[in-house]
Amino acid sequence: MPAEADSAAAEAIAGAVWIDLVEPRRDEEALIERVLGIEVPTRDELKDIEPSSRLYTDGNAAYMTASLMVQAESDLPHLTDVAFILTAGKLLTVRYAEPRSFALFRNSMHRIPGGCSSPTVMITRLLETVADRTAEILEIAVARADRLSLEVFGDNRHLSRRPPRYLEDRVVQVSALHRLVAKTRDSLMSLSRVLTFLHALPALQSDRESLELCRTVTRDVQSLSEHAGFVAGNITFLLDASLGLINLEQNAIIKIFSIASVVLLPPTLIASIYGMNFEFMPELHVDYAYPLTLAAMVLSAILPFFFFRWKGWL
Repeated sequence: MPAEADSAAAEAIAGAVWIDLVEPRRDEEALIERVLGIEVPTRDELKDIEPSSRLYTDGNAAYMTASLMVQAESDLPHLTDVAFILTAGKLLTVRYAEPRSFALFRNSMHRIPGGCSSPTVMITRLLETVADRTAEILEIAVARADRLSLEVFGDNRHLSRRPPRYLEDRVVQVSALHRLVAKTRDSLMSLSRVLTFLHALPALQSDRESLELCRTVTRDVQSLSEHAGFVAGNITFLLDASLGLINLEQNAIIKIFSIASVVLLPPTLIASIYGMNFEFMPELHVDYAYPLTLAAMVLSAILPFFFFRWKGWL
């Protein structure tokens, strides 16, 4: 980086309240470290799941790492680790993905009452947007679960006209929905830990507005966690019900074959008896032996059928 550009970047960093690093290069990390006097966590360090490595203080800097949802509307939602660093009157975020909550926060910053003049207000407002985005993801999950429930159970008049592998495809969709909710619950757990750590920081204790907002966001996250558990329970029920319906359909098919084999057994027995090539069989010399035998075969098939109907097995 040229000297003038390096100097201009350093001045911009010094005058900024929020610095958002998206997939930073090593020279950008070095510039931040030199200007702010802190260490910028790398991609590998952000993946460390040890609690002591995700929430800690180093000198005047407080390091917090949260797992946020990415691509929630796609078929492969996943979590990305984002570092929040409070230091020297600044908020530094380091991320290697594009959670939608960051774009929503940037677009809504001008509507925040009083603005975001301090890093504590900035981080609490940003976490509030993250919580709001998580609530939106749960609403998406609820809508998908309702649609799948109608597709699985639906109108009883249309259950017999399901295409092949209809329920199997629904099970795959339910599994994908379960993954979305599970990832959302992991994200909420991560946010809860970050908010608890943030609430105890001295910088937040001295800022009443940020402290109250942090408490509000913490309550919201707790409510969302409970709601996510409720949604996960509904999805589990939907999955179990889908598998149960698949088993019922398979049992119904096996039942049909079983009844067909029992109904056809007596006619088969009669046909087998008169198919034997013995010389002395009295019925062979009776004029009406052939139609009588056919009638006996039909009657032997009809009687078991009506017996099953009378017993309620059909």
